Amino acid sequence: MNLKLAIQLLRNMGTRYVMYRVSHELEKKFGRLKKKHPTDLVLQKPISLKEWHQTKNSFAIKAKEDVNFGKRPTEILEQKAKKILQGELPYFNAQWISIGKDYDWLTNPTNGYRYDAKKHWSEIADLSTEAGDIKYVWEKSRFSYLLTILRYDYHFDQDLSEFVFAEIDSWIQANPINQGPNWRCSQEISLRILNWCYALYYYQNAPALTEERWQRIQQVIYASLHHVYHHINFSRIAVRNNHAITETLFLSLSNILFPFVPETKKWSKDGVKWLEQEIDYQIYDDGTFLQFSMNYHRVVVQLLSLGISVFEKNQRQFSDVVYQKAYQSVNFLFQCMQDENGWLPNYGSNDGALFFPLTDADYRDYRPQLNTLHQILTGKVLFMNDVIMEDFHWVKGDVLNAKYQPISKKQGVQSFDVGGYYLCRIGDLFTFIRCGNHKDRPAQADNLHIDIWYKGENVLRDSGTYQYNTSPEKLNYFMGTTSHNTVMVGENSQMQKGGRFIWYYWSQKKKAGWSETEDAFIFTGAISAFRQLHQKALHQRVIKISKREPKWLVEDNIKGLDSYIKKQIWHPNSPNLKISSNQHQPAYFDSFNSDYYGLLEPKQSLFFEFNNSIETKIEIIN
Repeated sequence: MNLKLAIQLLRNMGTRYVMYRVSHELEKKFGRLKKKHPTDLVLQKPISLKEWHQTKNSFAIKAKEDVNFGKRPTEILEQKAKKILQGELPYFNAQWISIGKDYDWLTNPTNGYRYDAKKHWSEIADLSTEAGDIKYVWEKSRFSYLLTILRYDYHFDQDLSEFVFAEIDSWIQANPINQGPNWRCSQEISLRILNWCYALYYYQNAPALTEERWQRIQQVIYASLHHVYHHINFSRIAVRNNHAITETLFLSLSNILFPFVPETKKWSKDGVKWLEQEIDYQIYDDGTFLQFSMNYHRVVVQLLSLGISVFEKNQRQFSDVVYQKAYQSVNFLFQCMQDENGWLPNYGSNDGALFFPLTDADYRDYRPQLNTLHQILTGKVLFMNDVIMEDFHWVKGDVLNAKYQPISKKQGVQSFDVGGYYLCRIGDLFTFIRCGNHKDRPAQADNLHIDIWYKGENVLRDSGTYQYNTSPEKLNYFMGTTSHNTVMVGENSQMQKGGRFIWYYWSQKKKAGWSETEDAFIFTGAISAFRQLHQKALHQRVIKISKREPKWLVEDNIKGLDSYIKKQIWHPNSPNLKISSNQHQPAYFDSFNSDYYGLLEPKQSLFFEFNNSIETKIEIIN
């Protein structure tokens, strides 16, 4: 890295981040992480299963015998559960892969690479060409699939407790404490134990939950909490995103769920303090989220729903800022959502995460999770639908302590200025525009991107994410400007790509806002971008949205880069979408679309070459 980029990194990420990353690498190199995370951790005074039964506090759900809401034995649920029981898994909530009933928990099913479970987790890279995408190993070890099994058990009057605890037993045997890839990520550790809690509480009276199994599970719970607490700064400083929220929530709940671990008195107190800090920092005042990602924002919605539910069931409260930011989050995502199917723009990083899959709804359908948090906060449902409502029954399902007014979908224009999102909804038409500042790390070079939806269909799309560990060409496509409906300069994205999740010369909003005429809503925005080419380069975009017909006029102007040819890029997603420019002929190119993580669909997109300015018309032709 040259000096100029090093200064960029320091300015963007801050001294605290840089110093921590250096110290963390030194801890890893000199074995300090091994000492902080020993492989021989033991809970000194474990309790018996009988003692747990007598002293346990409330969780999101009760015992199987006491769960009581309408049963809906659907074909979708039956098919999913039977596939899982036969050794298949829905990777990233989309792609079913057969891994066998005796999967070893260590092998990447896409390439056969098997991780070494004898290695300390600090010796295992999470980015490796040979190993491939480590998320394919983490996916089953997250244990989200158990929730589908619990739902099948409930709705179809089955007893799958032996299968569930045999799976947990198998994992414990294959993954010694603090060894192997599945101890590599504190967020994965946190989610694993939270999903185990669903199994423990649901099957708490099942003969399959034996004393021997409880003793083994108890030790892993202790080691997991110990790991997360003693590595929390990595998520709070080096990563600072949904990982930190997941882990601090796990710690916050620890003294409620695991009071038999003496250290949880301190770990829980610190966890609550840190969680409230993270929520206040990461969720902006307008309800938008620092990761600039719809899916990662939904992740936070699920975590907030679970956390608030467990706290309130145990007569506890978070600080007011948590509830306020939760409410603002629901509002932002709901305003971006299409009521016809619950889909949102496939905007920002989308890694297929749905930590707690508790309905038959498609992964891209946000209605169940938004409905649950909305109902917890307001006492009212967003959608009166049994499929959507099921999520609430598995998360809260009892008396509500509602504090807020119900949210309604707004027509016309809206501005979320802090996060940098500008929305226009006219009947069945929805326009989504990104024009933002970056005080926090951007994931994709997508400023001034525009999404268009008609009757729930994404007719002008964002290309998605695909994978975090793939070929350089695909990484550059999906993370870069090429995959978005905005402008490139030559072959350059708006920002200069660095390492894995690093960008230099962050694009920044200069102005953005709405105006209105009798016939149109007009968005005017400008960003500082392409500063790796010229320090004062500027991209201005004006979008005129007709009030009377499905038509958009988009005018782009680039300043400070006269010697470069520019490309105005478009990714149409419907044969009824017509894109034209009187001044320029379109050029077509092969592109990709990834609605779900790990899945790729070839598409054809287009661009117009221009010098400094261009005006383009977009129409929906019925």
